[in-house]
Amino acid sequence: MDIGNKIKQLRIQKGLTLEELASRSELTKGFLSQLERNLTSPSIATLNDIVEALGSSLSEFFREEKEEQIVFRKKDFFVDEKENCTIHWIVPNTQKNEMEPILLELPTGGTSFVMDPHSGEEFGFVAEGCVTLVCNEKKFVVHKGETFYLSGKSRHYLKNEKKTTAKVIWVSTPPLF
Repeated sequence: MDIGNKIKQLRIQKGLTLEELASRSELTKGFLSQLERNLTSPSIATLNDIVEALGSSLSEFFREEKEEQIVFRKKDFFVDEKENCTIHWIVPNTQKNEMEPILLELPTGGTSFVMDPHSGEEFGFVAEGCVTLVCNEKKFVVHKGETFYLSGKSRHYLKNEKKTTAKVIWVSTPPLF
């Protein structure tokens, strides 16, 4: 951990000058300047005084937030090969999120899992091929480049009745898969 830089960032966040922090922590401006540039190290007691002057505590100061992953690569995906389709979880651990996107591959004659009625919503984008969306007893043909959007109030699933593999980006909220 870069203690000097963290102190500087906290000081700037609080809108304090070096002189103001020095006055609050009863330390010299020169010492704090050297500390922020990592030219010296504080004792635990001195660090505690600085952190308290910044309105924080040592436990909060040393708590490191895990950086949230924003970009996901193919190596992050989880693939589940089913008999009638392949599911690619393209954002791992989505149970903690509000929505869950997957990439669904349907070979010729393949079908997705049947989604029983639920309280969420679903969106799909056909990236390749063509699929039939079966929603209760109604059938909707959705071609490459087209989308579907539905509430989860009805039983539904996708099937591929064409001779080429279909790929669908399917997003549900809340996570269901």
